[in-house]
Amino acid sequence: MGDSQPIYLDHAATAPLDPRVAAIMSECLSDPALQANPASAHAPGRAAAARIEGARAQVARLINAPPESIVFTSGATESVNLAILGAARAAGAAGRGLRHVVTSRIEHRAGLVACRQLEREGFEVTWLKPTADGRIDAAAVAEALRPDTALVSLMHANNETGALTDIDAVAACCRDRGVVFHTDAAQSAGKVPIDVVASGVALLSFCAHKLGGPKGIGALYVRRRPRPALQALQFGGGHEGGLRSGTLATHQVIGFGAACALASGAIAQDAARIRALRDRLWLGLQGAAPLWRNGAAESSLPAILNVGFAGIEGESLLLELDGRLAVSSGAACASATAEPSYVLRSLGRSDEAIQASLRLSLGRGTTATEIDRAARILVDGVRRLRSALPAGALERIA
Repeated sequence: MGDSQPIYLDHAATAPLDPRVAAIMSECLSDPALQANPASAHAPGRAAAARIEGARAQVARLINAPPESIVFTSGATESVNLAILGAARAAGAAGRGLRHVVTSRIEHRAGLVACRQLEREGFEVTWLKPTADGRIDAAAVAEALRPDTALVSLMHANNETGALTDIDAVAACCRDRGVVFHTDAAQSAGKVPIDVVASGVALLSFCAHKLGGPKGIGALYVRRRPRPALQALQFGGGHEGGLRSGTLATHQVIGFGAACALASGAIAQDAARIRALRDRLWLGLQGAAPLWRNGAAESSLPAILNVGFAGIEGESLLLELDGRLAVSSGAACASATAEPSYVLRSLGRSDEAIQASLRLSLGRGTTATEIDRAARILVDGVRRLRSALPAGALERIA
């Protein structure tokens, strides 16, 4: 990437489409036989269906799941909604009095809003608080479980701080109590190892566009045995085992499979390299001290660094960086609102500290040269903005 191009450090929002994935999708779109409906019984339909099943196996392999456990959706938001609303409503309709859900205050809005909808439907929701470094402890989950708990839904990796929840420990706790456990793995799938068979997770949602795949395609893993009961949210021809009706977009599914295949082969190598780059970026930003890190360095996703700069307003810094550095002042799903991040607020940050924070997220294509240049751009931008502060203001803030 040349110096005239902005450095992209917003991979937690959307990773750029991998050229290899784009080529495979383009090949699919140019093949007339693959434009047939994969649900049709004729030869072109069977050809499209065969390609979809091949991609389903690639997607499943990323999380060590059997292919038949993968349900394709339009993205992680739909997958999260299907998991939360589908599982809770099925449990509530079973006549066993299971009307309690456990989640946290730092979930993606897809999960938060779904749980609030359940509250409107008469479910009781327990909202867990994170630790100071942004994690949800398995012990807190165990303490929140009740005889009428239908579902626990927690993010694997937080989309703002990168903090990781020990989903294996939570899954074990839920399994012992006969509770369905769903985890939102949109940020973590393909970035850190996930083994749904070993962990015993019942439901897991993820998507393609965080992995260098296309937007508009996601998946929900649904454990086969014991299979959690789900109510469908979308009705029609009974596609995807009756859980998600609608004709599948063959090229999107194939692109998702290709992205998962590329990620599967390099998770450990990519994670180590990206973590080293993230630590290099943090070190390079020390020239903009006083600053702080939101979330812990350990027990976190390698790719996310959430950092606050004393005396700086994040939106002003974004304007200062415009055209040179693409970063986020909060979660992309909430960028249209002016409210301070509810995730950072749950960590005990003040409104001023939240407004002074940026999320920097790295990807597979991020280079050391880009990291060094980004650090220089950020430090210079912070220094310029601080130069306009009244005398002594920074010392009082720090």
